[in-house]
Amino acid sequence: MNQRTKSSTKLPLTGVRVLVGRARHQASALSTQLRGLGATVIEIPFIEIRRPQSFKALDTALKNLADYDWLILTSVNGVEAMWERRANLRLTKTSIRHLHIAAIGPATRKAIEQRGGEVNVVPKEYVAESVVRSLHKRVKGKRVLLVRANVARDVIPRELRRAGAKVDVAEAYETVVPRSSRTRLRKVFADPELSPQIVTFTSSSTAKNFVALLGKKHPNFDAVHFASIGPVTSSTLRELGLRVDIAAKTFTIPGLVRAIVRALPRRGAIR
Repeated sequence: MNQRTKSSTKLPLTGVRVLVGRARHQASALSTQLRGLGATVIEIPFIEIRRPQSFKALDTALKNLADYDWLILTSVNGVEAMWERRANLRLTKTSIRHLHIAAIGPATRKAIEQRGGEVNVVPKEYVAESVVRSLHKRVKGKRVLLVRANVARDVIPRELRRAGAKVDVAEAYETVVPRSSRTRLRKVFADPELSPQIVTFTSSSTAKNFVALLGKKHPNFDAVHFASIGPVTSSTLRELGLRVDIAAKTFTIPGLVRAIVRALPRRGAIR
């Protein structure tokens, strides 16, 4: 056995099949980390990112950014969509320099900074409730722009309005169920040699769409471990009647991967 073969057998996820359901253009970050640890990755998107039906609200807000004090971005998708619209509207970089910017987590922060933005707030926990706690005492009397998906929880706008802020919500993208994934999912779960041992969920939308595509019950679900990126996603899974077998302690992609690796010694059935 050569050195390369020896090292590969020591990888913690060797022989473990993991289903990644992130949107196609975002799957690589999670898939790459899992493959680097030896996993066999099955990529079938549970979610598809599309342009919203109208950019009217977002364009209006972007043209009037001088009127806002705070900008809140809750996903990399929102960052990408916002900067694309700014480019289309020929808005300059100076149009956001006066803003205080809050990003829901490190990936969103990185996406903003890569585009020249300066992030002032990243909450301790990467969920809407933590965003509210971070800003609650800082937004009274301020105008806040929240850029997000068409379907999202109303925690941030509701609670910041209660804190005295004037909050405008602008849809930057929409999430839909990729119907073409249904056939692939059914095929994978029907074959014991292909069926995943772990299914990853990185948002409530991925959980809801997974059920929309495959249903709440399947004969092979008993042999599957469902892995959640954070408490909101976990809550959604339970509301849908699915288990949460693995939960990330840090609500990020690396945190989810670490949780999967930690779960292996406790769950011999994964092997």
